Formats: sequence, C-alpha cells, structure tokens
Amino acid sequence: MKKIFSLPAEIYQSRKMIYKLAKNDFKTKFAGSYLGIIWAFIQPVVTVMVYWFVFTVGFRGGSESLPVPFVLYLVAGIVPWFFFQEALNGGTNALIEYNYLVKKVVFNISVLPVVKMISALFVHMAFVCFVIVLYCLYGYFPDLYYLQIIYYSGALLLMTLGLCYATSAVVVFFRDLTQVINILLQVGVWLTPIMWIAEEMLADHQKLHLILKLNPVYYIVSGYRDAFIYKNWFWEHPLWTVYFWCFTVITFLFGSWIFRRLRVHFADVL
Repeated sequence: MKKIFSLPAEIYQSRKMIYKLAKNDFKTKFAGSYLGIIWAFIQPVVTVMVYWFVFTVGFRGGSESLPVPFVLYLVAGIVPWFFFQEALNGGTNALIEYNYLVKKVVFNISVLPVVKMISALFVHMAFVCFVIVLYCLYGYFPDLYYLQIIYYSGALLLMTLGLCYATSAVVVFFRDLTQVINILLQVGVWLTPIMWIAEEMLADHQKLHLILKLNPVYYIVSGYRDAFIYKNWFWEHPLWTVYFWCFTVITFLFGSWIFRRLRVHFADVL
C-alpha cells in the first residue's frame, strides 16, 4: 500500500518534467503538417456537425423537450467524451510509444500515462472554450455554474488516469487490449448516452436507466450538461457523486497496484 500511495508523490515531484513532455507530445503529433495543431480540432468539429445534421435535420425527433437547441445539448456531452477517448487511448499506449524511455533505468516511467492525460487536456480546454463561445452565440452566457467544468474535468482526468495505469501495464503483454478498448469506446459513446436523451427515452424503463448511470462517464457528461444547460450543482446529486468518487479511488488504487506489479518486466518485454 505504501508503494501504491507513493505514485501521487512521484507525479507531484515530476510535475515540471510532465508538463514539458506533455507540451512536446502535443506538438509532435502534428509536426510536419501544414495546418499543425489545427488538425486536433478539425475531426471532432466535423464529428459534431455530422451528428447534429443526422439527429436534428435527418431524424428531427427527440429534442423538442430540451431547454436549448439540440446542437448545444450534443456538444455539452460530447466534449468530455472526446477528452476521455483521447486520454484513454493515449494513456493505454504510453509505454509502447515511449518504449525508449521505459528502457532507461533512471527514468521514472510512472509519469508517462500522466503525460498523455495532460496532452489530451490541452485540446480539451480549447474545446471547452469553443463550447462557451457557441453557447454565447445562441444567447446563453456564462454564469457561476460554469465553474463546475473545472471540477468535472479534474474528476474525469483522475478516473481516466487510474484506468490508464492498469491498461498501459497490461497492453505491454497483451497488445490486443488496444483493439478491445476501441470497441468499448465505440459502444460506450451510445450507452453513456450522448447522442440521445436518456431521461426522456427511458422514462418507462427506470431500471435500465439506473444501469446506464452506473457508467462513471455518464456522471461526467451529465455534470457538463448540468453546468451548461440545467444549472444544477454537483452536490445536488450526493449519492451519485459518492458512487463516482468511490469508483475513481478504487480504480486508481487498483491501476496503481497493477502498474507497480508489472513495471519490473516492462523493459524486458518492450
């Protein structure tokens, strides 16, 4: 347990190096391309526009009861999902991508998943600003509830980091885990839910709705929508909040334990 709890201390002690590596990781993704880091935003924006067209122009259903236009409901939920998706994929493959650092005896490899989290956070912060501007264009201006975005972003980062400590360690020995995670993310975007209104469509299926709410990312997505749309504070859902943090703490402890147990073999396998 002492070794597990030493991980946060290692992260804090290496915070300057983590920031430098994260900034470099963010820049090198788009090195050599004409548009540079703009590519980090093009694909998500195109994805949002396609979903908006399909669900508001194509199907024209399920959004009449919303207090805001459907595109605002959509972006409020999909922006945290983009961060979760990018951070989980990046963090899972961090040891493989930086295998040359893993083989260095003096390098603290426990910071590598954190580097991927911070790199994904750069894009996420830009997208949050994009969402705020979009809401302003529709006449919905920032208020105190928007401060909760900091809380929900931090909560999502910690939960994802716990997952990545486990997945980044396991994927070194089981490379197929990357494909498994991609499939789970494809399914998860629909089960969270992001593209449809669970409260309305599952009004007659409360048990199913409760099962979907066990997904901790659902808590984050709902939190973003509470901040942007419904104007609820996170402490107004005490049981749900306690459940999320219990899940996050257990995930972080378990992920740290897996990472510590397997790290001695990383250099040999890679």
